[in-house]
Amino acid sequence: MSRLMIVVEFDVKQGHANDFIKLMKTHAELSRKEDGCQQFDVLQAQEDPNKVFFIESWRDQAALDVHAKVPRMAQNRAIYESWLAGRKATRCNVP
Repeated sequence: MSRLMIVVEFDVKQGHANDFIKLMKTHAELSRKEDGCQQFDVLQAQEDPNKVFFIESWRDQAALDVHAKVPRMAQNRAIYESWLAGRKATRCNVP
C-alpha cells in the first residue's frame, strides 16, 4: 500500500473561523499522535480567512479507516457542522 494524501477544503460561515480553527488545531494535534498519521496540518487562506484547509498524509487506507472511527470525529462534526457552508475532500496520489 502507498501513502495516502488528502486535501480538505472547508468553507466556514462568517464569524465562525476562529472557533473552527481552534477546534481543528486540537484535532490535528491528536491526529498526529495516531498510528499511521504522517502529516496533519490546518491552514487558513490568506485571501479569505473563511477558507480552511487540512493537508493530511496517512501511511495507508487502514490507518485512515481507524482515524475515521475515533470518537472525536463524530464529536467534532456535531460541534462544527452548523459552522460550515461547504466542505470538499480530495484524495491525491504522490507521483
